[in-house]
Amino acid sequence: MKYIKFLLVGVLFGITLSKAEVISWFRIYEMFKLQSFHMFGVIGSAVAIGMIVIYLFKNETLKTIKGNPIFVEPKKKGIPRNLIGGIIFGLGWALGGACPGPMYILLGKGVVAILVVLFGAHLGAFLYHAVKHKLPH
Repeated sequence: MKYIKFLLVGVLFGITLSKAEVISWFRIYEMFKLQSFHMFGVIGSAVAIGMIVIYLFKNETLKTIKGNPIFVEPKKKGIPRNLIGGIIFGLGWALGGACPGPMYILLGKGVVAILVVLFGAHLGAFLYHAVKHKLPH
């Protein structure tokens, strides 16, 4: 019962993404073909809000419910690994037509074909976990 608030936030987040058409395969297709600003506007807004929130965390303006400061670990440097990770993520997004969050929203909306993409995403996560100790981090 104490986790109901997280379920409600998740449902609200799903409704918001659905209404904003962020889970639409057509919108994603338009974005990757550089035909529409819609998705870039949504992603840009999220990045801008994230920057503001991180700034507030670092200045200890925003705190936890108990009043403790929120510590943000310094970024690990490494352009090659960000490029490689971004390329893999982007390819999966382009091929699957959805990034991780919207996959579950599509499943909730009854799009059964997304199960194939979810299986691939989970398989990739498990494979990464199995070989991460051999990768240069």
